[in-house]
Amino acid sequence: MVFLEDPPENDSGETAESDADELQEFAGKPLIGQEEEEEVEFDLDAQIEEFRRLIEEEPDNCLHHYNLGEALEELGNSDEAKLEYEKALVCDKDGDFSAIIHYGLGNLYYEKLLSGVQSVVVHSSVGLHSAHKPGDQIVDVHSEDYQPLIDEFEMAVRDLPKLKADDEIVDFVAENAPNQLANVYYKWASDLIDKSRQLKKYGDEVKDVKQALKHLKKTLEIEPNHSQATLMVKYSKKMLAQGWESYDEYGWLAKEIAGNG
Repeated sequence: MVFLEDPPENDSGETAESDADELQEFAGKPLIGQEEEEEVEFDLDAQIEEFRRLIEEEPDNCLHHYNLGEALEELGNSDEAKLEYEKALVCDKDGDFSAIIHYGLGNLYYEKLLSGVQSVVVHSSVGLHSAHKPGDQIVDVHSEDYQPLIDEFEMAVRDLPKLKADDEIVDFVAENAPNQLANVYYKWASDLIDKSRQLKKYGDEVKDVKQALKHLKKTLEIEPNHSQATLMVKYSKKMLAQGWESYDEYGWLAKEIAGNG
């Protein structure tokens, strides 16, 4: 977990942006300025109360709202965390920290996505045969579950040049925002492949696999070395060409989709 800090001021009273140490790492890690071997006892509840106090003093300070959102998310209060991230964006008039705020929102949405049925799907989704596992199949895939994540990570990348943080923080967002964007496209594609194998609904299987290929293409545009996406592309094309089968819980053939080649 990371928290933002206001940049310190220099002797002239101006913000010393280049020397700003705007993020500190917690969750059991040493605070900046302490010896690495020294263990730090971190009280998340106390930190949340401190951020609430700071917001009372400076309600328009975007960093306090961001930090409170980060802490609330760590505590598992995702709904309130989302509200604080959104308040941080409103208060960040010049967009100085919008890149990392959007990144935080994207991750919040991503964790919510992973907590649903998509986190327990059939794991053999790249094969040509899929065993039926009651409760472990994706029946519906809705764009509104994925598009908000894509939007947030894209805005994080867009606003990166304006991020007023030290090089380490900028590099962190620059590396992880595109990676997460690629992961969302891959996740969307993988879920569509799993949906094409489920046994409750029929008619969109080929359409779903074709749509999955489009998302996999986006994944590889962002991250060309994404090995899972590369493998999924091969199997998706094979599914469309040769068709595929799904079996029920008794091992009987329950669905057979014809190929086009």
